Amino acid sequence: MTKIHRSVRPFSDIAEFIAHETMAGATDDFHAAFSSDLDGVRIGRGEEEMATDMPDPREAQLAVELIVTTLFDLLRDTRLQPAAERLAWGIVNSFHHVADQWQGQADKATREVQDLLRRADGSEIHGVELEQAQGELEFLDEATDALRCMRDHAADVFHTETGRPWSAPKGSLVSSKRTASVIAATDFLAARRQRRTDAHNPQGPIVIFSGGADCWFDDRLIWAKLDDAKSRNPAMVLATTAQDKGCDAMAAAWAASRKVKLITFRLSAKLGKRAGFVRNEQMVGLRPVEALVCEGSGLQSHLARLVKEKRIPARFVRLSDQGWEAQ
Repeated sequence: MTKIHRSVRPFSDIAEFIAHETMAGATDDFHAAFSSDLDGVRIGRGEEEMATDMPDPREAQLAVELIVTTLFDLLRDTRLQPAAERLAWGIVNSFHHVADQWQGQADKATREVQDLLRRADGSEIHGVELEQAQGELEFLDEATDALRCMRDHAADVFHTETGRPWSAPKGSLVSSKRTASVIAATDFLAARRQRRTDAHNPQGPIVIFSGGADCWFDDRLIWAKLDDAKSRNPAMVLATTAQDKGCDAMAAAWAASRKVKLITFRLSAKLGKRAGFVRNEQMVGLRPVEALVCEGSGLQSHLARLVKEKRIPARFVRLSDQGWEAQ
């Protein structure tokens, strides 16, 4: 068998070529996530220190985009095209999964720093241990932010290719940006807790949204209503009832497209038949500045009544408002 030897083009050259062709550069998100104040890092206390840098932000962004788009381009108009979306979902999820694993390591490192703070004795040995533990935590936070940035960009490409937002299999989808340099350990932990709180509890005027899952097809109508809400509340956070189809799916796609923070209220299986009504009460309890309710089941009717009782400004949309030419 004759071996064919191919020269492998370094990705940096490919990135340079793509950037030249598209005039693309790294976004501010990538520059922030891939910046580093650390001169050297080590994973684990017993490992040797690594002096390597973070990946180039532009190359990282282009690499993520190339991975996902190449998969769709390869399978498009072939008999394997139906598999493209599932495979691409898995690529995004791989970034999400590894970021979650590293977040778990960071949580463990946080507990170690807290334990060292409680046992502070002023000795030089303790000071070195605390410095090393904090350095490990900073590295893990930095690396997790970078992976989440790559995941978010892969999710954006997935949405562009499929028209549907990527969603994590469980838990919250949280992104953060590392902004702290090396500071006192107590201040660092306080700032870290606040960043995580802000990420899970977006600040801004909340608009709640709910609608039926069946018989809704006019996404242009839903998007227009949400655009109107955003024009009245530019810094809005959108809270939905998190159904995977119908109005909620359209709203999730809108939020992804408009870069609006999204809070999803899923049903609690423990509450049984009361789950939907409890969820409505929780959403109203957010003290929203506005509500958008689309015709659906009794749960939407219940939410509409709650909204009126609380005198929350509301817009109601009927199935008959859809434009039939949209089918």
